[in-house]
Amino acid sequence: MVINRNILFLLVGALVVVVGVLSYNLYQAKKQPDGLQINVGPNGLKIQGK
Repeated sequence: MVINRNILFLLVGALVVVVGVLSYNLYQAKKQPDGLQINVGPNGLKIQGK
């Protein structure tokens, strides 16, 4: 029984780590980069400093 309980704790811990890593990667992908942003659109060229 103790081995099964340890495996359960290990699996729950691994799932927490996986969810944390995936959440951090999603946050980094959505975050806008620092620096200059250059947009070319129908209104012409637009340069914004971040």
